[in-house]
Amino acid sequence: MVNKIVDTLAEAVADIRDGQTVLVGGFGGAGMPTELIHALIDQGARELTVVNNNSGNGDNGLAALLAAGRVRKIICSFPKTENSYHFDRLYKEGRIELECVPQGTIAERLRAAGAGLGGFYTPTGYGTLLAEGKETREIDGRQYVFEKPLRGDFALVKAQRADRWGNLTYNKAARNFGPLMCMAAKKTLVQVRQVVDLGELDPECVVTPGIFVHRVVRVENPQHAS
Repeated sequence: MVNKIVDTLAEAVADIRDGQTVLVGGFGGAGMPTELIHALIDQGARELTVVNNNSGNGDNGLAALLAAGRVRKIICSFPKTENSYHFDRLYKEGRIELECVPQGTIAERLRAAGAGLGGFYTPTGYGTLLAEGKETREIDGRQYVFEKPLRGDFALVKAQRADRWGNLTYNKAARNFGPLMCMAAKKTLVQVRQVVDLGELDPECVVTPGIFVHRVVRVENPQHAS
């Protein structure tokens, strides 16, 4: 019997290892899998490469992972936000590496990884520092930059509902990067507010099919409501 539900957050993140790449869903607090991230802090993995929309906010979630000194490199679109002071300090001290990637390019690199593509050409970033060292090409009179897929060893994702097969639905905009990250990771770990019986999710409303999900843990009252 297929059952991807695990009992604890610690069990969900138990096999993340030092040096691996972790895709973390969320746009600020919306869709941020805060409880899974804090379980990863407790688990102790270090030297991680993290992919997220930004570099963490305040003292919780991704910011807490950075503050704990567990992240070697971050790949994100918005490294500088109003309360990204943990990233600011680590970057100024030379203790974290940054790869800044436009938001749409991050999404498409994740999608390319999930779709098994070798990469894609985009005009975004051409002629800027973001294109340094990358292949460029003129297509129909326009200049493009070649971008490679962005794969993860693990993805930490927050969804709204799941069944034991791992089929997922999301809460409105909290969906953001979650579905793409589920596809782009070797293993996807998901926290949900509600676990339902098989057949209770309308197939037309399932956003992420269970084939892309490996473990689900219920967090009934997450720190961030969205």
